[in-house]
Amino acid sequence: MARPLWSRTQGGDAGLLPLAALPLLLATMQPGAHALELGGSTQFLRAPWKVSLTSYTTDVGQSPAEYFFTLSLDEQAGASLGGMTIQQIRGADWQFPFAVERTRAFLGVPRREGRQIPVQASFEAAARRFTLTFPEPVPPGATVTVSLRPWVNPIQADSYLFQVTAIPAGPNPVTSPVGVGTLRIYQPTGW
Repeated sequence: MARPLWSRTQGGDAGLLPLAALPLLLATMQPGAHALELGGSTQFLRAPWKVSLTSYTTDVGQSPAEYFFTLSLDEQAGASLGGMTIQQIRGADWQFPFAVERTRAFLGVPRREGRQIPVQASFEAAARRFTLTFPEPVPPGATVTVSLRPWVNPIQADSYLFQVTAIPAGPNPVTSPVGVGTLRIYQPTGW
């Protein structure tokens, strides 16, 4: 017997949908279609699963610094990207400040930027966590890059790790872990 998948029936009552019906549900979803809602929560069918972190400045204290976080949404994601969180989880320097107001986002990848997209950013310094919201959600099938700008690179050489989660656009979103981006900061030779 197939395991049930919770869903909502047309009348709004919670009902059971056989797990075997999931491929049919996936086949009927089109890119840009309404988000998948299960049990009153918005979820990705195929969440982004990898983040790429790029920086062209990698020496301690170097300025200007810019960190690019890139992720791609599957064509069959089931929901647009409504936001994301980026949190520092490792690194010797926990104090280097960011210019939050200079955060930006665009479609595409660094050095091959596409259309700029609106992004709202906040930063919790104690948690070292950015919360980003896209007022115009990023549709399935798109690649998006967010640029974070510290005033200067960290002042201690180390491997800095940033955990990224994706937030689907819709009511009661269920976040999905995307992965960890690694930023290596080096001490220049001769210092």
